[in-house]
Amino acid sequence: MSLRNFDAATAMARLELMERIRAFEETARHAAVDEGLVLGAIHLSNGQEAVAVGVIEALRRDDYITSTHRGHGHTLAKGADAVAMMKELLGREGGCCGGKGGSMHIADFGVGMLGANGVVSANITIAAGAAHGVKLLGGDQVTVCFFGDGAANRGPFLEGLNWAGVFDLPILFVCEDNQYSATTRTSDMTSGDVAERARAIGLPVTEADGNDVQELAVLSREIIDRIRSSGKPEFLLARTYRQGGHTYFDPASYRPEGEADHMRASNDPIDRQRDLLISAGLAEADLDDLRSAAQAEMRTALDAARAAPWPAADTVFDDVQDVGSPALEAF
Repeated sequence: MSLRNFDAATAMARLELMERIRAFEETARHAAVDEGLVLGAIHLSNGQEAVAVGVIEALRRDDYITSTHRGHGHTLAKGADAVAMMKELLGREGGCCGGKGGSMHIADFGVGMLGANGVVSANITIAAGAAHGVKLLGGDQVTVCFFGDGAANRGPFLEGLNWAGVFDLPILFVCEDNQYSATTRTSDMTSGDVAERARAIGLPVTEADGNDVQELAVLSREIIDRIRSSGKPEFLLARTYRQGGHTYFDPASYRPEGEADHMRASNDPIDRQRDLLISAGLAEADLDDLRSAAQAEMRTALDAARAAPWPAADTVFDDVQDVGSPALEAF
């Protein structure tokens, strides 16, 4: 990209947030693998940090997002507290969801993060519902829905995009095309093109390099400003790459040998942003200090989570809603 009118401070802030996301996830991986503190699977977004940072930068605090099972980066980028997030992963008191949601269902309504979701594509219809609520209430908030390329092959993709198009809802659908649906290359199980599916439904579509945080930030600002003004949905396809396996314990042996190593070496979003800043004259040592600070922050968050108590036993049903017998209500 051209360095004319380059805003180094903003570019540094984007790098810092990507470093914080990666440091959070690497620390979570350590907690799960080396200490056994995280029960169940966690899904890491190494290599996809630019999408979360570039898109969410354009949002206000009262805007909404929904996420996937791979949602730590989106949650941090929306402004959630890293300590509360780490406590949530460890199932501890003080977690974002009281230690009851865990990694795949992490949420923070205080910053407009309506939740990650362990069911592929289920967050698409939730996001459409949130955007419809905004419209009914006469607000100007924008909802951003993040989902993977594999989600485009499930029913809620069609239902959510169709609903948003029919009712002109203020929502941005963001497909993080990381090339793999769990353990299968998405192109092997997808007929046609995901972006063309959105165009067929009538949504304006933007396609972008999902590992270029600078480009994503500019494009997302333009798109989100349009949605806030028009109240109508749009679609963003961000091409990226999942550097690790589907879960932290997946060796990803289904990928061609050397593919992941090549992508790490040639198309890592953090390295690309570092290279850009160095070419603009920033000192590599300052960028290293930024990385070290992010890593130290997340070690401190893990220490706090490790020391936190378990949720009290008498709170186990506090977040469970009893609506009575469906049979009795229906008949």
